[in-house]
Amino acid sequence: MTNLLEMKELIKRIYSKQEVFILPVLKFLLAFIALLSVNRQLGYMTKINSLPIVLIVSLLCSFLPLGFTVFFAGLFILLHFYALGLEVALVGFCLFLVMALLFFRFSPRDAIVVVLTPLSFGLRIPYVMPLAMGLTGTPASAISVGCGVVVYYLTRFISLNANAFRAADEGEAAARLRMVIDGILNNREMMVIIAAFAFTVIAVYIIRRLSIDHSWTIAMIAGTILNIVILLMGDLMYDINISIAALLLGSLVSLGVAAVLQFFVFSVDYSRTEKVQFEDDEYYYYVKAVPKMTVAVPEKTVKRINTPAHTGHMESGSSRAGGRQPSRNGSGRGGAARSGVPRVGRQAPSRTLSTQDHENYEDYEEI
Repeated sequence: MTNLLEMKELIKRIYSKQEVFILPVLKFLLAFIALLSVNRQLGYMTKINSLPIVLIVSLLCSFLPLGFTVFFAGLFILLHFYALGLEVALVGFCLFLVMALLFFRFSPRDAIVVVLTPLSFGLRIPYVMPLAMGLTGTPASAISVGCGVVVYYLTRFISLNANAFRAADEGEAAARLRMVIDGILNNREMMVIIAAFAFTVIAVYIIRRLSIDHSWTIAMIAGTILNIVILLMGDLMYDINISIAALLLGSLVSLGVAAVLQFFVFSVDYSRTEKVQFEDDEYYYYVKAVPKMTVAVPEKTVKRINTPAHTGHMESGSSRAGGRQPSRNGSGRGGAARSGVPRVGRQAPSRTLSTQDHENYEDYEEI
């Protein structure tokens, strides 16, 4: 656990230092994946169904607020609808307008949810969105999750019935318009999922706000069970053909992702919980304090070790400190010995130290 906490603190420190660079990269990747998914699923207008256009728009979104990512994704969807049929684009525009009014009225800060919800459906883990928004958002976040569900099922319905829209004649505009409206309003699967996600968001929010130990963990488990129960009841009542295996597996994976989110957002140590009571002139206060789980990241220090100087240099320095320097001649004995060349010629005769030499040697030692 200590290693995980150290990794968490390290990631938070890196993000706080490099936020100016990391945040635009994340927004670019989100816009790029969202627009690429729209073009892959629809792709009816060839002018915007190209990688350079997606790259340019994604680069533009990286320097703008997240709301512009939602705007450009909706614009791409409407342009593809227009290439398929004017009636389809008209219905899509009215639906997006209603969602925008609800979205900006109740949950304007959850812009990223409208984009992440359709992407989570593509990853087969859509149940992570109500859990995540119940843990980090408010009950109004259910509107953002519901808007994301509507966007996914709208694009899915148009993609599955594209051939029927193309086969209809131009004089059958009313019939095509009626087909799109009925396909949205009569989609029972979409209605059941919106209801399940809305109840899950509210239930998770209420439970994780309770003053009990492990409230977030209890909220995640209860929200997952509630979501499964509502979806299975909807399947029994309206026969929407939900795969039970995919539902259980996706719910377990979503629960794991929510647990990772809890670790980074709300990791506390309930073993050190303190209950404090104090009062003022008007009220009595009963406070429950739960400390956060934090650990100091060990900082690595590098010790510089200087290599010892060469023996010859030390001898030279001590000679200079004594005031005497030995003569260096390339042709003499020292030069010959250092260069590795053998001595050639007669060696100098050894002599006995005289009394004057002894006196000079004693003076040198004193110095």
